[in-house]
Amino acid sequence: MPDRKGVTKMADCECLATCPFFNDQMADMPSMSGIIKTRYCTGSNVHCARHMVFRTLGRDAVPKDLYPSQVERAQEVIDAH
Repeated sequence: MPDRKGVTKMADCECLATCPFFNDQMADMPSMSGIIKTRYCTGSNVHCARHMVFRTLGRDAVPKDLYPSQVERAQEVIDAH
């Protein structure tokens, strides 16, 4: 959807509002949480390890302690199923 300047903005990740990583583990770290959200959740979420597992195996398969940057671990979780 284009903004006022005509630039198309991608939607936020569909998991963001209910993501346990941000709502539980990062709740007391708002500035760090904002940096991570900008990198992994707004715009494109293709590099988010949590979203990789979610997309492939479903919400219940995402480890609660999986960080968005842990792509190798996400691949291990996916490969194990």
